[in-house]
Amino acid sequence: MMTYAQEKEPMQPQRPASALAESSPPRATGEDTAFGFVRELATELSGGKVELPGFPHIVMRVQRVLSDPGADLGRIVRVIGGEPVLATQLMRMANSAALNPGAAPVTDLRSAVARVGLDTVRSATIAFAVRQLREAPALRGLESQLGELWKRSVQVASLSFVIARHLSRVMADTALLGGLLQGVGRLYILTRASSHRSLFHDKAAYQAIEQAWHLSIATALLENWGMADELVQAVQESENRERDSRGPATLADVLLAGTLLTDLDEPARLRACLEAAKPLQRLPLDADTCERLLEESAQEIAALREALG
Repeated sequence: MMTYAQEKEPMQPQRPASALAESSPPRATGEDTAFGFVRELATELSGGKVELPGFPHIVMRVQRVLSDPGADLGRIVRVIGGEPVLATQLMRMANSAALNPGAAPVTDLRSAVARVGLDTVRSATIAFAVRQLREAPALRGLESQLGELWKRSVQVASLSFVIARHLSRVMADTALLGGLLQGVGRLYILTRASSHRSLFHDKAAYQAIEQAWHLSIATALLENWGMADELVQAVQESENRERDSRGPATLADVLLAGTLLTDLDEPARLRACLEAAKPLQRLPLDADTCERLLEESAQEIAALREALG
């Protein structure tokens, strides 16, 4: 089974950010540093303004222009073209085998934006921003952790893309974006923990903090970035296996599937989780279907991973 990370504890539904922020945070470990860090997270959430430290301003500029119903293609291209590295990232994605199956080369930025669509433009922007973040002086010494987090996000996004394309009516480019954004809460926690390096001495305690908080923080970040409500809700519910299984498959279902396939690499455990996760009945998705999908989509997944970097 093509999975990425080591098996983790079963993922539990997250409480809304407001509920977490209003409650007194529990002592996640016996260490004062960890307790103080959790209190900081709660304070930041309750303040209502969670910003990802070091994220380039281009992320917000692109999001603002894409959210403006009056913005035409020319204006979008001008904003993206103002950052050559971002423009290069988008051109690479537009020419990837997964997003350009016809293999007709895209040679200019306007054609690239028109071909891939706005959600893929957002994905390219996130990929560019994370690359810049990994080079931030304040995060020196954490290159390995940042690289692993991005590798996980790219895997979730790539799997979500092929699951959406082949097993649902969810837009594949939206699933790709959702998969990348599913990990931004983890990224925020890592960047904030950079000023509390002793947190990394106890890996289990750090992972417990990350798992308890990352979806609430991701929700707050995406709301601040003005992302669509559907996308925010899907990320918020992307680890909830108990949601109602009635109706058509949703973006949250696709993200849940992509997350499970990424985080669980023990076949028996993965099979059990796929069978027990109620929302996945709507795809439908079981271990045998996963095996076939991953085999048939191996080149597509590899192309997306390469394009996202």
